[in-house]
Amino acid sequence: MSLSRIYSLPGAVLAAAYLAGYVLLDWVSFIDPFAPFGITPWNPPTGLSFVLVLLFGQRYIPLLFVAPLLGDLTVRHLPLPWAAEIMTLTVIGCGYGIGLVSLLQPRLRFNPTLASMRDLLLLLAVAGVSAAAVSLLYVAVTVQAGLMPLADLPAAAVRYWIGDMIGIAIVAPVGLILLTRGRALRLSLESALQVAATLATLAVVFLFAVRPHAQLFYLLFLPVIWMAVRGGLEAVASGVLLTQLGLIAGLHLLPGEEIDVTGVQALMLVLAMTGLIAGALVTQHRRTELQLRLHQESLARLARLGSMGELATAIAHEINQPLSAAGTYTRLVTETLGDDPRHRPVREIAEKAAAQVQRAADVVRRLRALIRLDQSGRAPVAVALMVRETIDLMHPELDRHGVASAVRLDPDLPLVLVDLLQIEQVLINLVRNAVEAMDAAGTTHGRLVIAACRRDDMVEITVADSGPGFPPDLPAPEVATFASTKPDGLGFGLSLCRSIVEQHGGRLVIERPDRGAVVRFTVPIAKGAE
Repeated sequence: MSLSRIYSLPGAVLAAAYLAGYVLLDWVSFIDPFAPFGITPWNPPTGLSFVLVLLFGQRYIPLLFVAPLLGDLTVRHLPLPWAAEIMTLTVIGCGYGIGLVSLLQPRLRFNPTLASMRDLLLLLAVAGVSAAAVSLLYVAVTVQAGLMPLADLPAAAVRYWIGDMIGIAIVAPVGLILLTRGRALRLSLESALQVAATLATLAVVFLFAVRPHAQLFYLLFLPVIWMAVRGGLEAVASGVLLTQLGLIAGLHLLPGEEIDVTGVQALMLVLAMTGLIAGALVTQHRRTELQLRLHQESLARLARLGSMGELATAIAHEINQPLSAAGTYTRLVTETLGDDPRHRPVREIAEKAAAQVQRAADVVRRLRALIRLDQSGRAPVAVALMVRETIDLMHPELDRHGVASAVRLDPDLPLVLVDLLQIEQVLINLVRNAVEAMDAAGTTHGRLVIAACRRDDMVEITVADSGPGFPPDLPAPEVATFASTKPDGLGFGLSLCRSIVEQHGGRLVIERPDRGAVVRFTVPIAKGAE
């Protein structure tokens, strides 16, 4: 989720901010009220209520009873008798509370980020039904209390429904998109032109509003559809909000009797729903295209892996012979030296050489298994073991380049289901890349940190350094094939790390902080290893 600071605020702060925002929006939108109790043709506070409950949870539903009371006290000065006021507050709170609870039911699988057309249609459908029930019952309460003649019930109910629906359809999508994606509109030259076109069209509409040219309202569909086609749901949500604000401003500037406010808002509701649906279709189409492209890349990668499997088998066959010979020679040296204390340092070096030769043979075998999608070598492993062995293996190189290392592991990390040698190879590659990058940049007193923490059903391992960082033109590992920043590099290291991590069901990403470089990858937690 974007804007994580908002989600970490205390509940009391969120509640106070919501109540203040509700009252402020109620005051701003209090235009052309119908009857003494003030049914207005635009109720953005209702959209704010939807954003609050959908993003922050059902525990805030009681505020749906409190906020309308504050609005009536501060904006309308409590126009209803207390009995009728309590009944209307109950209608509003229960009507929208029941609708929001039903929308958040797991079986509906509603996504508050509005990631698909289905999510948008669910939001609009629940809003429409809830607003219809609330408007009808609210007006019925006022009629029963003798505050409105029965003949006015249909017109008042329709006016109430239009006001709440347009408030939800305009405010809720913008709020949900802004708080879940961190933005509601990408700033660009085209977006500036779209805003200018919207304002110009509004000027034309209101220029002829006092004359019989109501059909000019439909000119507003042009910039809204432009935003929907070019920017998707994010852009059009901001576009309909801008259009609504422009209409409200125009209504304030024109004499109230010269224009049918409810009729204009009904047209605005049609415009908003048309634009949102068109934008959602465009966004969904783009997401489908992206998924198709990723599938095509995956198929191409599988085709490459087929050829690489044959190459890996041939290379492993050729390399295993000299590795076996080197292992035999180092063992002979160890046996020849015997237990003579004078030869103990040489014997230890020979034993280490033999161990590394065996490790190289195991790495070749495991890499061949990786390319062949073999998972037989995976077992529950402690993260601390992997990190410790990596630091031990890279210790001479770290010392030679004067790089200080630190390990930061969360306590009680569960075991992970991995191929130990393959994941250690990933860590070794990342550590070696960091050391070489710091050395090439002339970094003195370099620092390397390996950290690990739990992320749901995965463990995230981070390798961070204080070097020059990744160059801006280096592609991300999820799109890069063979890219390297070294003059003599093949560009295979990062791609191989990504392949190993993805074969384990994880994901590898690179980050570019202000200083240094950060690489994060995830590995799955072993089942039953909690």
